[in-house]
Amino acid sequence: MVNHVENLYNYHVWANQRVFEHLKELPQDIYRKEIQSVFSSISEVFVHIYIADTIWLNVMSGNSFDKAEMRAQLREKTKGKSVEEMETMFFNLSEQFEEFFDHQGNLNQAIFPEHPHFGRLETNLFELVQHVVNHGTYHRGNITAMLRQLGYPGVMTDYVVYLYATNTKK
Repeated sequence: MVNHVENLYNYHVWANQRVFEHLKELPQDIYRKEIQSVFSSISEVFVHIYIADTIWLNVMSGNSFDKAEMRAQLREKTKGKSVEEMETMFFNLSEQFEEFFDHQGNLNQAIFPEHPHFGRLETNLFELVQHVVNHGTYHRGNITAMLRQLGYPGVMTDYVVYLYATNTKK
């Protein structure tokens, strides 16, 4: 179970990295360019993913779902960051997730997060990691659509592409 969960999370890291690498190949202003879309800019999508990933790691680590205060702190922390700086922040966050996985013996462990709007949820750590991965996948799709709207191609980040890229043939 742990290997499967870590593999899913590694896919999330890999896919984010592919998008960051792609963005660094495009004109620099694309990252912050304001457009009429789901988010006002690609940088805002990455800020959103980063904040959500951080909050969920905090919840999975047993802390309260004090989303409003944490969200404000994280917004300030990410304010004005370049593609490269956000990439570094995502890398550092992925190391925190890895440390969490290394110290977590049972990802089927029940957890009961209290969400300020949705109430109490009975779930397990595996399902919350799955949520983090699905959330990232959804918003990387937003980035692809936004890039196309700006006249640039996206980059393939499908899970099966990850499997092909990370499995070596013998």
